[in-house]
Amino acid sequence: MNKVGKIIIVVVLIAAVAVAIAVRQNKSVGQQERLIGKGLPALIDLGAGTCIPCKMMAPILEELKKELAGKLVVEFLDIGKNPQFAKEYQIRVMPTQIFYDASGKELFRHEGFMSKQDILAKWAELGVELTKAK
Repeated sequence: MNKVGKIIIVVVLIAAVAVAIAVRQNKSVGQQERLIGKGLPALIDLGAGTCIPCKMMAPILEELKKELAGKLVVEFLDIGKNPQFAKEYQIRVMPTQIFYDASGKELFRHEGFMSKQDILAKWAELGVELTKAK
């Protein structure tokens, strides 16, 4: 193979790697944009379906999701099924709750089980009013 052919192969490989990196970064950004920064505060809980504290949090998250619909985004991300979330959100312990303001800025992070009362108290402490009445 001549020198020009080798150069073309190297350029194509570099371009392919650059495209792969860009696609991967856009996927991560897309996931976060889907959940946060939509004009509402957000609570993202990261855990796994096999984790006992995570299972204990599931009904709490569902209650919050229903009671505060239109006022708070509440999502559970399963890092057991999607391990890339652990890296993307820098998770060390399951479950981890991340509190975001309406612009998508992280306000607070908690590791371990968190009761509904503690979650609502933390929002109040952060200055985010989440009353049940619409």
